[in-house]
Amino acid sequence: MAEAYIVEAVRTAGGRRKGALAAWHPADLGAEVLNALVDRSGIDPAAIEDVIMGCVSQVGQQSFLLARNAIFASRLPQSVPGTMVDRQCGSSQQAVHFAAQAVMSGTQDLVIAAGVESMTRVPMMSPTTLGLDAGLGSPWSDRVLDRFGVREFSQFDGAEAMAVKYGLTRTDLDDFALLSHRLAAKATREGAFEPEIVPLDVVDAEGRSGRHDTDEGIRYDASIEAMASVKTLREGGFTTAANASQIADGAAAVMIASANAVKEHGLRPLARVHQLHVHAGDPVMMLEEPIPGTRRALEKAGMKLSDIDLYEVNEAFASVPLAWLKALDADPAKLNVHGGAIALGHPLGASGAKLMTTLVNALHRHGKRYGLQTMCEAGGGANVTIIERV
Repeated sequence: MAEAYIVEAVRTAGGRRKGALAAWHPADLGAEVLNALVDRSGIDPAAIEDVIMGCVSQVGQQSFLLARNAIFASRLPQSVPGTMVDRQCGSSQQAVHFAAQAVMSGTQDLVIAAGVESMTRVPMMSPTTLGLDAGLGSPWSDRVLDRFGVREFSQFDGAEAMAVKYGLTRTDLDDFALLSHRLAAKATREGAFEPEIVPLDVVDAEGRSGRHDTDEGIRYDASIEAMASVKTLREGGFTTAANASQIADGAAAVMIASANAVKEHGLRPLARVHQLHVHAGDPVMMLEEPIPGTRRALEKAGMKLSDIDLYEVNEAFASVPLAWLKALDADPAKLNVHGGAIALGHPLGASGAKLMTTLVNALHRHGKRYGLQTMCEAGGGANVTIIERV
């Protein structure tokens, strides 16, 4: 089996809902990260064989094959194909998997995996709510709901169930959320994100022009007192808006190449894709699958968790990475060392490629070898990716 190498990885800085990136059409956001990959790699864009793009809410401005529209908005030639992936929050991590698998199979040599989500312009759950409003019905048939004994599948209920199952308290969740902000603030002050961020021109509400090159959601003055004052999303529950991921706009992209493409185009490998795994289980608990998924990915790789130097576990809700740490007896010092989605935002379909970009960058910054990325997904799924810095 051929090797697959990550040769470039970029992302936009996160924009808060109705914030710095609100004026950007999602196709244009996608175009900017595609352009950045071409610029940084020096590749002839016509050599790119496919663009595989993740997006969760594929409706409105994110419909009609967003990957191709991003290509048309970019400097890539129209000869470059594009396609879409929806594995919910893991959409662009799955795009990375598909791109790597294409290269490993030997059928393609140079593929871009990307993700885009404008949660300002296309709010979360838009495909479902717009369908219901138009009389097109629910995505879940009675057969599905009856099988699991529920009337809906809720990520919020899943987050609460995770906290209960793994013995987590409201204080645990708030403490973790505060740490996310502090780590992200430290990384930003030290310039840790600069190599991975594509700056964008923006115009604020007052019409002033500027550059967006810093994640907008970080609360530099975050305190445990402020965290504790936020109301829970469920009466008597644990999860709040402060200890869950932030709604965000953004895009990210990863260029994956074969050894032949690396040699032919003079590319510089950053990491080798070491193991790919996708896992699924209980859609009611929904958010737990990164735990068994990680176990299985490590087993397939012939590795132990102690072999991994850095972990990126998506902070959809604080209960998810905390449960992952507890269940796997993992080292918290290796987890989300530059902060996570609680501070940096979770632009849904872009987050998989975004986390991969940060993980690759962090391995190089800290001189580490192996990194593992995983994230929970609606429907009770999880992607797990292990990479090796080169």
